[in-house]
Amino acid sequence: MGKRIISQARGHGSSTYRVRRRAFRFRMKYPPRLDGEGIITKLVNSSGHSAPLAKVLFEKEIFYIPAFKGSIEGQKIKFGGKEIKEGNILELKDIPVKTSIYSIESRPRDGGIFIKSAGSSGFVSRIIGEDIFVLMPSKKEKKFHKNCRAIIGVVAGSGRLDKPVIKAGKKYHIKKSKGKLWPRTSAVKMNVIDHPFGSGRGKNPKSKIAKRNAPPGKRVGLLRPRRTGRRKK
Repeated sequence: MGKRIISQARGHGSSTYRVRRRAFRFRMKYPPRLDGEGIITKLVNSSGHSAPLAKVLFEKEIFYIPAFKGSIEGQKIKFGGKEIKEGNILELKDIPVKTSIYSIESRPRDGGIFIKSAGSSGFVSRIIGEDIFVLMPSKKEKKFHKNCRAIIGVVAGSGRLDKPVIKAGKKYHIKKSKGKLWPRTSAVKMNVIDHPFGSGRGKNPKSKIAKRNAPPGKRVGLLRPRRTGRRKK
C-alpha cells in the first residue's frame, strides 16, 4: 500500500514540515518614517536567518535589520541625508555609483526585501533618470525607483559557508530550523507507489508538466511553466 507523497504531506501542514514560529520572531523591516539617527542596542543571533541581526532603537521605536560587517553594539547609524557610512540607511538617489548596499526596498517604504543573506551585497551600477540600476549578487542588474531605501555596507557573517558541514545530523538541524526540506529524495529514484515519477521500468519518460487541475498527489514537476520544449541556442 502506498502512502502520501512528500508534497501532499507538506501541504497538509503537520508539525513535521512546519517551521517553528519562534525562529522567525524577529521581523526585519524599516519603519515607514525614518529621519535622524538610531543606535544599535544589541546584536541578535536568529536561527531563522543566516546573518546576525541588529536591534536598532529609533526614538521610541525598535526595529531589526541584518547586521552589517563591522557593526558593534552602541554604534549610531543615520537615516536619510547623504553621508556615506556603513550602516546608514539612505535612499538610492543619494547613494553614489559603486557603493556597496544591501536590504534594498522593492517599492518605496515597503521595508527592505532584496539582499539579506550573510555576506551578500550589491552595488549601484548606473543611474538613468528616476531609475537606479543595482548589480545584484547574481551578477544581474535590477531596476529600482530612486526613492527606495537601502543600507550602506555588506551583510555580516560572510564566512559561514567556508567550513564544510561534516555531519548529516548538523545539516539536518540547520535545515530544520528554517523549515527547509532535507534530505530531498529524487522522485525518479522512488517506487512507483510513492511518486508519479517513480519506477524506471519501460524507460518511457513521463511528462514533467502537471495538469492545471491536477490533485495534490499528481501536482508535481513543472507547474505552469512559462515555456516548454528544447531551448534554441
